[in-house]
Amino acid sequence: MEYVLARELIPELGMAFVDRIPLIYLIFGALTLGLAPFVPEPHLAEKLRMLMAGQLRAPMDLFDLVLHGAPWLLLAWRLGRMARARGGW
Repeated sequence: MEYVLARELIPELGMAFVDRIPLIYLIFGALTLGLAPFVPEPHLAEKLRMLMAGQLRAPMDLFDLVLHGAPWLLLAWRLGRMARARGGW
């Protein structure tokens, strides 16, 4: 019986899956989910302010930070990979 490495089963092991997500979807996600709710202020701005002040303690607040921050992180990761692929970094 041969052992098969995970790299052979999943050719793009790691964060390369971000490259397959259309850029417009990442931008749309960052602008909608990443900034929601728009009034009175985006959750992400509120949670980052709480984090800097040391007041981010409740599990729901941590969940909100991850939920609203994830689209921005994915977009930044994708733009960084695109710049690196073009020799920008």
